[in-house]
Amino acid sequence: MAFGLYWFEPWQLWADETVDEAVPSVSVPQSPGTSGIPAGQPRTVAQGTLISHEHTTTGTVKVLRLADGSHTLRLESLDTSNGPDLRVWLTDAPVIEGQEGWHVFDDGKHVSLGELKGNKGDQNYPVPADVNLADYSSLSIWCDRFDVSFGAATLNRTP
Repeated sequence: MAFGLYWFEPWQLWADETVDEAVPSVSVPQSPGTSGIPAGQPRTVAQGTLISHEHTTTGTVKVLRLADGSHTLRLESLDTSNGPDLRVWLTDAPVIEGQEGWHVFDDGKHVSLGELKGNKGDQNYPVPADVNLADYSSLSIWCDRFDVSFGAATLNRTP
């Protein structure tokens, strides 16, 4: 029983973690010793709407290009179940509704942007500079412990 409690962590399903991060920005120094001024608003280069897989999941996903050329993946109004070992993955897998879509995201190319910070709210995940966004067409809230998607979104490129 102790192993089952350790492995499944059932209390996670009732323990919400809310995150409220602001939209990221980049500052440009005014002169040595000053804090800087904003360099410009982030531009949305891809976006999508989360669908449910193993657990009911809602919210939107945006890939933002910051003024310095870096990219950040932003989850907005995320609402999903909490769970053990949840990750934010960029993948090349198609988003498929229903049970057929629960396990496809680790079949091909994927990159983890880190642990899910919270199961509710707005949160940012920097995209490493060596990640070519053109290689990835979707995002999954992935449970690494059980190899299943809690929810996913197709990333539609914006002009």
